[in-house]
Amino acid sequence: MDDPRYAIYYVPPDDCAFAHAGHRWLGRDVASGEFLEQPKCPGLTPTRLALLTAAARRYGFHGTLKPPFHLRDERRLPELRRAIAALAARQQAFSFQVRLAPLAGFLAWLPSSGVDAVAAVANACVTELDDFRRPPTVAELVRRQSVGLSRSQEALLLRWGYPYVLEEFRFHLTLTDAASGADAQTLLAALEAGAAGHAREAIPFDSLCLCVEPEPGADFRLVTRYGFDGSVKHYAGAHE
Repeated sequence: MDDPRYAIYYVPPDDCAFAHAGHRWLGRDVASGEFLEQPKCPGLTPTRLALLTAAARRYGFHGTLKPPFHLRDERRLPELRRAIAALAARQQAFSFQVRLAPLAGFLAWLPSSGVDAVAAVANACVTELDDFRRPPTVAELVRRQSVGLSRSQEALLLRWGYPYVLEEFRFHLTLTDAASGADAQTLLAALEAGAAGHAREAIPFDSLCLCVEPEPGADFRLVTRYGFDGSVKHYAGAHE
């Protein structure tokens, strides 16, 4: 049954208020795996809020750098770890700011500064770690293509296994699943009520995070944080 998928994510530093707020909003800490009580959302019952954040909660509060992938049969996890550590050590730490915005039907934090710096790190993760990625199956390609891709997105899917990378990349930290109508307005109002402080915050970007989905449908967990300063932090209880 086990066929883990790995991903390289940006997860805000553990001691960052932005990280705590994001984990609590989604109702799960991606590092500890602990389920958290979500904040009150006027106009939505706790059950409804949980439903409108269910998929985002499974992936955890994060920004995707290299989308989830299976390891090639000839590759091993220790090799991937070494490659991520080496890539992280070549990066320079920086900070960025965020704004709350709709994106493709859901709500997310998008960068309002540092856009090029974030994209450069993501592009390096996509291209420099690609030798570890098992090519998608025909069924996976068909599923991706079924949403209707542009010519550029189709080419990126075939080359890099995902259509929204490189020139199609938009860094974001997902806050909700797809929502419309009254649900979308209620979610936006609740998020805006607490957004002002985070929109002014300088958020550190100083590490690459290796996350894993242990088996299909399982929650993603943060396994290891690779600092741009060469530090490595392993998280207790995460399965690989």
